[in-house]
Amino acid sequence: MPVYKDNKTNTWRAVFRYTDWTGERKQSQKRGFSTQREAKAWEKEQLTKLQGACNMTFGSFVDLYFEALSGRLKLNTINSKKHIFKTKILPYFADKKINEIKATDIINWQNELINMRDENGKPFSQTYLKTIHNQMSAILNYAVRYYGLKENAARKAGAMGKKESDKEMLIWTKEEYSKFAEIMMEEPMHYYAFEMLYWCGIREGEMLALTSADFDFDKQTVRINKSYQRIDGEDVITDPKTQKSIRTIKLPQFLCDEMQDYIGMLYGICDNTRIFPISKSALYRAMKIGSKKAGVQKIRIHDLRHSHVSLLIDLGFSAVEIADRMGHESIDITYHYAHMFPSRQDEMASRLESERGEIICR
Repeated sequence: MPVYKDNKTNTWRAVFRYTDWTGERKQSQKRGFSTQREAKAWEKEQLTKLQGACNMTFGSFVDLYFEALSGRLKLNTINSKKHIFKTKILPYFADKKINEIKATDIINWQNELINMRDENGKPFSQTYLKTIHNQMSAILNYAVRYYGLKENAARKAGAMGKKESDKEMLIWTKEEYSKFAEIMMEEPMHYYAFEMLYWCGIREGEMLALTSADFDFDKQTVRINKSYQRIDGEDVITDPKTQKSIRTIKLPQFLCDEMQDYIGMLYGICDNTRIFPISKSALYRAMKIGSKKAGVQKIRIHDLRHSHVSLLIDLGFSAVEIADRMGHESIDITYHYAHMFPSRQDEMASRLESERGEIICR
């Protein structure tokens, strides 16, 4: 495992040769080291990394971690994780050996992030702080489980941030949506897109991935089995968020008629062509402008999904029934929307009183 000096550039190059798990001989190298010592240190780090020892640097372990995650998670999820590590974690821990990271190091790191402010002088949200901490804890858990790390320092230090309250969830009533939809009729593609979002409660990515082949107008259904993402400047169709998200939704007759008319207006469309070839940012702009013109409160696009759940709750459907339509577990619906379900405490108390009375009479 030699190192070489490049006399032309007056820098050092390290070459690392190894045998991978299939028995194939491989080689990696890195150029541009200022000193021989730096080149040898890199070479030593590659050997440590290959051996899977916990005395490798945190930066090297992050490389191993993402190699393991590759193919297991969707590309946009991987990219989101990488961004958090690159901007919020690696600047603090990249050169520190993973087995030397202590709970006090985690606490000091947490304090810096808590006190950090953006260009507008605002701190990170509690949810974002929690997300960052969870990423750090997850990679240390991975090291504990597979690489013999003694303990997870992030877990020992305690969590940072908290999940935002469901009180921050905003919804449109049916009347508010109707005012907005009337404005959107001026832009047909946006109108039909918002109709699918509000009356079906599907996710934005699920709506943007829809093709004509997903609709069965005889059965009045739409099949949800994919999601649209814009990744690195390219349109990417991925699997839905979870396995539960793959579902068939029954359409109300009016929406079935609307979508049949809309698809009929799309000239020369193929079965696998997206029927809403618009970007998420264009949808955001349309919603912002439309909300203002309609005189209704501004909400997020994802809040249309919350609005659909609220409508179904008002119509008397149970958490189990709603979860099936939304592609959620029923326990998730109960947890996130419990405050929207009508209280039946009085009825419960009355029924229990009756049961108690029957026992005494016996």
